[in-house]
Amino acid sequence: MHEYSIVQALLNQCEEIAEQNEAQRVTKVVTKIGVMSGVETHLLQIAFDTFKEGTVCDGAEFVMNLQKLKLHCNNCGTVFEIDEHRYQCRECESLDVKVIDGEEMYLMTLEME
Repeated sequence: MHEYSIVQALLNQCEEIAEQNEAQRVTKVVTKIGVMSGVETHLLQIAFDTFKEGTVCDGAEFVMNLQKLKLHCNNCGTVFEIDEHRYQCRECESLDVKVIDGEEMYLMTLEME
């Protein structure tokens, strides 16, 4: 289950940012998770709740904003978002599309005290 290693890296990043900002604790962690990132959000939540204890994030709220798959059609220039895992332009039905967003996970913001 790679969600555990993702959370460990996320907590390490939170520790570093809190230290750089001389914060005692993190109260809220906001992430953006792409639908094609391969991250199972329910498992990520469980891992975060399990591993945050005893860290700077102990008691922190964990927010996961899901990012739809965002594509650019190289044929007609349309930029669009889709929920499904279908790499096809919704306007001209071309398969010549480029992924713009929705494949990665990012730490967006931290609220700290």
